[in-house]
Formats: sequence, C-alpha cells, structure tokens
Amino acid sequence: MKLLVFAHVPPPHHGQSQMVQYIVEGLRRRRDLGVEIHHVDARLSGSLQDVGAARGGKIPKLLRHCQKARQLGDAHKIRCLYYVPSPPRRVPLYRDWLALALLRRRFPQLIYHWHSAGLGDWLKISATIPERLLSNRLLGRPDLSLVLAEVLRCDAEQVRSRRVEVVNNAVSDPFPEYHVDRGQRRHDRLEELRTRGGTVRVLFLALCSRDKGLLDAIEAICLANSMSTGFGSRIRFQLDVAGGFPDAETEREFRERTSQEDAHGRVQHLGFLHGHQKQEAMLRADMLIFPSYYAFETHPLTVVEAMAYGMPIVATRWRGIPEMLPGNLAHLVEPRDPRSLAAGLIQALESQSGPQLRNRFEERYTLDRFLERFAAAVKTVNQPGP
Repeated sequence: MKLLVFAHVPPPHHGQSQMVQYIVEGLRRRRDLGVEIHHVDARLSGSLQDVGAARGGKIPKLLRHCQKARQLGDAHKIRCLYYVPSPPRRVPLYRDWLALALLRRRFPQLIYHWHSAGLGDWLKISATIPERLLSNRLLGRPDLSLVLAEVLRCDAEQVRSRRVEVVNNAVSDPFPEYHVDRGQRRHDRLEELRTRGGTVRVLFLALCSRDKGLLDAIEAICLANSMSTGFGSRIRFQLDVAGGFPDAETEREFRERTSQEDAHGRVQHLGFLHGHQKQEAMLRADMLIFPSYYAFETHPLTVVEAMAYGMPIVATRWRGIPEMLPGNLAHLVEPRDPRSLAAGLIQALESQSGPQLRNRFEERYTLDRFLERFAAAVKTVNQPGP
C-alpha cells in the first residue's frame, strides 16, 4: 500500500509532530509491514507559540505543500492521503478546508489521525451554519479515522468516518535493558526515600500553561510539603518544570507564584528540554505529575514516556488518560484539585506502581507495536466497509 503523509515533523516539537516522525521513519524502516511511505513535511509554524496562529506567509506555504503532494501523488501513483485534522479553532480549521479542497480529488482515499480532541462537539454546538456546512462538505466522510483511545471516538463519528480504529500513541523505548538495571535503581531510590527521607523530585513535563496544570502542580507541591504524613518532616517535595511558556503573561504568573514563601526554593524551571537533557530530567525524577485539563488533550506522550521509565504517575481523570492508566496503576484525581494532587504525590511515594507501569508500556506502547497496529489499520481502507 502507498500512503502520502501530509503532516509536519519536528520542529516545533510536540506530541503530534513526534508521532508523525515515528510513522514516517518507522514504516520506512519496517518495510515488512507493507506500507510504502511518501512524506510532505507540511510545516507552517516555526515555534509552539506560532502553531495555529494567523500569520502572513502561511497560505503560500500551504499552497506549495499541496502542490508538492499532488506531484508526489502523480509520480508514484498514490491514492491514499494521511491527514491530521485541526483542533476546534477557526484559523487551523479554515486551513484544513483549503488543503482538503485542493487534495481530496487527487487522493480518493483519506485517512484522518486525530491528535486533538473536541472538533466534533465544536461543530455541533459552536460553529456557525456556514462553518458546519463547509466542514461537512470538505472534511466529511473520510475512509478511515484513527483515534488514540476508545473515549475519543466522538470527533471521528461527527465527521461520519466510514471506519474508526483505535491506535494508541507510543514512544521509542529509552531503556531496553530496564529490567536489568534501571528498574532496580528506581526501586532502591524510592525505598531510601521512604525509610530515610530526603527530597522527592517531581517532574512536570508539558507546555507550561495553566490548562496543562502548571499552577495546580505548584499548589500541590506546596500542599504536600505542608501535610502531616507518616514520613513526617523527613520528606520534602521538589518540582522540576520542563517546558516552554505559551506567553509572557503565564511566565509572569509562574514567577510571581514561585517567589512566594511556600514555593520559594521548591520549584525550578528547567526550560524546554529535548534529547539528552530530557532523558536526564526523566532519570532524576522520582515521579511525574500531569494535572492537565487542556481542552484538546488526547493521549499525552509525556505519560507514555513516564511509563517507559517505570515512574510513578499522578495525573487527572481527563480525556484518554484514565484509559492509559486503568485500575491502580496510577493516582488519578479530578481536574483543578491541587489538594487531591498533593495527596496523590504522597500515595505515589508509598506505592510500588513503577514496575507495573513499565510492564504496561511494554505490552501496549512500544514503537514496534504502534507501527504494527498503525499499518494494519491503514490497510483496511482497501477492504470493504462495515
């Protein structure tokens, strides 16, 4: 099967662009899976702050990307197009209208990969009648929609997808020898904290925005340090914040809050981390906090990465996160509840969830498993519909 991937790879670096890179590079490596990949790096933004924003020069770029896609399609006789639909925001939605108006006739088979949530509800509730009609005409009836969790089917169903398949996100395994070395080290570290005390390093790894839970994470650290626990005064929680700020106002708010007495010296901003620096931060961390209530959240790669490192996780019951972390595998709380987050941090220190999370990663979220599920799903477009 030949597939034209019309989506950008890093930079900017975020979950969607990372997964596109995994698809392009992985399927070119795994030729045994039977999907021949051709790629147009349809990048329109140079930074995370620019993603989804209206800016001069983006439309000419988009037109050039579409022209390249059509040329590749003609040269290699490609019928199937892979496309990532926009979140429920007007500027990227209008971009989708233009791109698909130019590409759908050339590529009679269309696959959507839903990396943002909420477009279906927005079209039903908030879109104007012309926006709804144009979206139905230009975006409707894809041959296949790939969603990241069972709970996220609604967007695909709203655009009347002919087939919907669940394919979870994944990451490249940072420690193939985890069970030989890294797992024991993490176990010994947590045991030492429980018995002798010390500083528990909690990692926040995401866009440093309010709705990703940054301020809630700070409050949770402060509350956890003030709670009376079985560990007494021997334990202190430290928050390492890794990620960029979406705007100057959020950064100002962060600086003001962390300068207050209860947070001073207990929160540090590491900046945006990638590659070796990110790996070092994950290795230093004792647990992950991910208190997101981000409207477009789906199946966050940060959570998958923490599972790969065998790291205890405190997160919110939001979008696809509970499906990733069922049962007692993590400490899940309701969004916007710092006190429950603080209690979750203390419980995570007492738990032995790390090895179980690593096992779940190996069972469901390795890159090879993702590529196999992805290839099997996209090849269904050549099969009769349900």
